[in-house]
Amino acid sequence: MEKSPELANSTRVQYFVLLGLSTRLSIRAALFFVFLTLYLLTLLENTLIVYLISTHSELRKPMYFFLANLSCLEMSYVSVTMPTLLLGLWAGPYRIPFTTCMTQLYFFILLIGTECLLLASMAYDRYVAICRPLHYPLLMRPQVCMALAMASWMGGLVVSVAKTTCIASLSYCGPNIINHFFCDVSPLLNLSCTHVALTELVDFISAIVIFCGTLLVALASYMAIGRAVLRMPSAAARRKAFSTCASHLVVVGIFYSVALFIYARPSRIKSMDLSKVLSVIYTVATPMCNPIIYCLRNKEVHGAVRKTLGRS
Repeated sequence: MEKSPELANSTRVQYFVLLGLSTRLSIRAALFFVFLTLYLLTLLENTLIVYLISTHSELRKPMYFFLANLSCLEMSYVSVTMPTLLLGLWAGPYRIPFTTCMTQLYFFILLIGTECLLLASMAYDRYVAICRPLHYPLLMRPQVCMALAMASWMGGLVVSVAKTTCIASLSYCGPNIINHFFCDVSPLLNLSCTHVALTELVDFISAIVIFCGTLLVALASYMAIGRAVLRMPSAAARRKAFSTCASHLVVVGIFYSVALFIYARPSRIKSMDLSKVLSVIYTVATPMCNPIIYCLRNKEVHGAVRKTLGRS
């Protein structure tokens, strides 16, 4: 039975209890050191990418400009969710104040929304590079690249403010236990004791605009790229064109497949153990693997690394 608004407001929770990634004491210590190592490795990899792009003139191209933005984004992204994950593994279930929880939710939504828009901008960059190469210097001039990056951050900011405001305005009268390692949208909606129709509507609209909108842009870009590659006369040209897009296509596929599986389901679904496992993929594994995926076969980045090591 739903509580009245007066009762809900009078019994509003002051903190939530995060159960963490695992409550099994026997494996928490091992997981703590594994994820701490992954966290430090992620920061190191992405810092190296930003350093190389900012210090080597041959990497001052639109593709690497967006890659540097993505690396900064993912360092911030992993730093939002990883501290609570590590704290849960170290100390077990613990209290997180309401305001701290909403702050974490705000930055999480901001960064995931920005990443969606940034990945779409990177897909557009590859489309122009392959399908309209003669116009590439004009269409992807520095001012345009900066505008796309700023629009990505502003779009994430608008969505984050709207969704966090709606979720923070709900009443939470108990229970206050979150079966997750950070404050996410679905677990918080599950705990609300008031109507969430407006919040779910905002969540749905933002998902359509951000997730589906940017996914359609990426798919349209790669469909056009695919047609252009198939029309190329030589196999060498096709391989070269495909190699410039393969890494981004892999990152887009992993990110959207996991994110859409989690957030396209009904908000009040209860399978949070599965959601925790999948959340690890895009909050921990993806930020760590992206620098490797982008740079593993990139000769220009390899050359920049060799120059840096040579100076040392």
